[in-house]
Amino acid sequence: MAHPRSRRMRALAVPLGLALTASLGFLPNAATAAPQDSAPAAAAPADGPLLSYVVNTTPGHQAVGKVKKAIARAGGKVVVAHEQIGVIVVHSADPQFAATVRTVPGVQSAGATRTAPLKAQGTTDVGKPQKVDLPKAQLKAAGQAAKANGKEPLEPLQWDLTAIKADKAAKVNPGSKKVTVAVIDTGVDDTHPDLKANFSAKQSANCVGGVADTSKGSWRPWDPANDYHGTHVAGTIAAARNGAGVAGVAPGVKISALKVSEPETSLFYAESVVCAFVFAADHGVEVTNNSYYVDPWMFNCKDDADQAAIIDAVGRAASYAQRKGAINVAAAGNSDMNLAAATLTDDSSPNDTTPVERTVSPKTCWDVPTQLPGTVTVAASGVQKLKSGYSNYGLGQIDVAAPGGDSKQVPELPAKNGNILSTMPGGDWAYLAGTSMASPHVAGVAALLKSAHPKSSPQEIQWLLKKQADNPGCPTGESTCTGTKHVNSHFGYGIVDALDAVKK
Repeated sequence: MAHPRSRRMRALAVPLGLALTASLGFLPNAATAAPQDSAPAAAAPADGPLLSYVVNTTPGHQAVGKVKKAIARAGGKVVVAHEQIGVIVVHSADPQFAATVRTVPGVQSAGATRTAPLKAQGTTDVGKPQKVDLPKAQLKAAGQAAKANGKEPLEPLQWDLTAIKADKAAKVNPGSKKVTVAVIDTGVDDTHPDLKANFSAKQSANCVGGVADTSKGSWRPWDPANDYHGTHVAGTIAAARNGAGVAGVAPGVKISALKVSEPETSLFYAESVVCAFVFAADHGVEVTNNSYYVDPWMFNCKDDADQAAIIDAVGRAASYAQRKGAINVAAAGNSDMNLAAATLTDDSSPNDTTPVERTVSPKTCWDVPTQLPGTVTVAASGVQKLKSGYSNYGLGQIDVAAPGGDSKQVPELPAKNGNILSTMPGGDWAYLAGTSMASPHVAGVAALLKSAHPKSSPQEIQWLLKKQADNPGCPTGESTCTGTKHVNSHFGYGIVDALDAVKK
C-alpha cells in the first residue's frame, strides 16, 4: 500500500518502471447462542444500507441448513454457504440483522464485513503509475549480455535473487510443476510473457463477493493500470526463466490467481478472502501468498462482535487450507509497528468510510490473516540485510524475513535501485517496495521446499523455512531490534535461503 491510511496492500512505492540508463484458537469465546427453545426476534424493517455479513456456525450440511433458514427469517439473503467450515456469507439491509442472527441457536459469531454499503461493480481511474518504457533495442542488447552469463535479460537488476541465493537454487532445482502457489490479491495478468508458461488457469478464480467465478480471464486485474499488485507479486514467485525479462524465486512451479479486490476501491473484504482460501484448499494449492490485510480494519478486535466474526470466518478458511495441505504466507505490514507492543495506535480504520483513531492491543486485536495461527509472517529487508524502514516487526510475531526493498539501502551497479523488480500487467516490468514484495520471496522458497520435500506438511515446511534461514542479527545500536542472534524482532528466525531449500 502507498500508506496504511490510503490502501492496505503491503506495497509501498508507486512502480517507477524501468529505464536502462537509470539502472542496468481464533476467538476467545464464540458468541453465546440463545437457549435451544428460544426463537430469533422478528426482523426489523429493511431500511438500512445493504451490507455484507459473515455468519459462522458448526460445519456440516445439517447445521448450516438450519442456520440458513433462520437467516432468511431474520431478513438476510444467503450469497454462499461454505458448509465445510461453517461460514455463510449474507447480504442484508436490516440494521438489526447481525444482532438478530446472533440469537439463533447454533450461530457462533456473526458480523458485518464492511462499514460501507455494497456497490455495483465498476472501475475508476485513480491515477496511473509512472512508467518509463524500455526501448526494444536496449532490452535486446541487455538480454544478449545476460544470456551469455546464463541469466534472464533483467536479472542483473534483481539484487533480491542473489540476496537469498535464488539464482544458485535455480541451477539445482527450479521447482516442480506439481507445486502451485496461489496469489490471493488483485488478480494476475496471465498473458505476461514471464508468467503465462507457469500459470494454472484451473486453479484460478475471481472470488470478489464471496462466490468463485472460474470463467476464462475472470482472475485478471479489473484495471491493469491500477490493479498491478497481484501481477508484481506473481512474478517474484515464479517468473519463468525463458529469456524474457525477470526470473522468479521458484521459476519452475505453477502460480494461480485468486482475485479478491473490489473493482472500484481495491479493498479486500472477508467474504472474498474466505472464498479464496476455500477455493485454494479444494483445488490442491500447496502455498498461498497473502500480501494484504482484510479490510476495513487494520486490526480486528475480538471484543467487537463484527470484527470477531471476521477473525472467526477468515481464520476458519485459512485453517481449512492448512488442513488440506497449504502453507499460508503473509506480509507483516508497512507501518513500522512493533506487533509485540502492549498497545498500538490505529488511525486508518475503518478504511471504507471514515477512519477513527483507536488504541488497540495486538494480543486481542489481530492483523488478519497475518496474525492467524499457523500463518508464516514475513518482515521486509533491504540489500544491506537491515530491516526495511517501513516494515512491521516484533519479537515472537515475525517468523522470517525476505527482500522487500528499501530506497535507503541501495545496491551496487548495475541495479542501483533498492526496490524489487518484477512483472506488471501488459508485459511490463517495474520496481515496488513493501512487505508485499517480501512475502512472495518466502512463498517462492516455500514452493521450492515443497518441491524438494513433496510429502512434507505445512508445519514441516514452516519448520524448514525457519531452520534454514540466515539471521544477520540485530544491528548495533538499533533499539527496536530485540532478541538473540538466532531469533529477533526484526528478522524472526532470519532471511530465507533458497539454496538451502533445494540442497538440504
